[in-house]
Amino acid sequence: MRLRQETLAARFGVSRTPVREALRKLEARGIVELEPHRGALVRGPTAREIRDAYEVRAELEGLAAELATARIRDRELHALREAEAMFRHTIAELVDDRRRAKTAPASEPSDGEWARANDLFHRAIQDAAGNRRLVEVVEHLHRSFPRDLTWAALADSSVLLEQNVDEHHRILEAIERGDAEEARRQMIDHVRGAGELIARRFEQLASGVQSSGSG
Repeated sequence: MRLRQETLAARFGVSRTPVREALRKLEARGIVELEPHRGALVRGPTAREIRDAYEVRAELEGLAAELATARIRDRELHALREAEAMFRHTIAELVDDRRRAKTAPASEPSDGEWARANDLFHRAIQDAAGNRRLVEVVEHLHRSFPRDLTWAALADSSVLLEQNVDEHHRILEAIERGDAEEARRQMIDHVRGAGELIARRFEQLASGVQSSGSG
């Protein structure tokens, strides 16, 4: 999408100066590219950027799972179990509905329930880890790569969604039995796997755009 200063200024009822400054800030964050006399072009992440970000996120969330295993209290473990059960129930209902109605994934209106259940699970582990700075860094990565990217990579496949549930369950089991090393390994594999799915989807989309453009 191309953003033009004059259009944005008129839409928000301001002069072009604050719009120009806002676009420069977005450029500094890598969200847009400013092109002379053509405005700003919104850019999406590359597959390499996605893999790099999820590689970092995997290590951070793996550390959170390791810390949580050693520090988790009864109420936090209860919250984690509830989050895992909610996630499992959400996916089971979705998959069952699809199989009964033979509904194409594209007809489903929202990723809201999946995102809420998924966030509850990951956040329960991060809260139990008891490291505020770790949570802040993970949240920054989430803002850079929104959760709907993961949903977009998973939504077309009930098999992948059920695999996602199994991965959450293995993480929970490792934490329950106090196996910090295994909890960390399972979380790293889980997050890296999601990142790879997203990166491959972006590569497929880019390939499709290139093919249509060359045709």
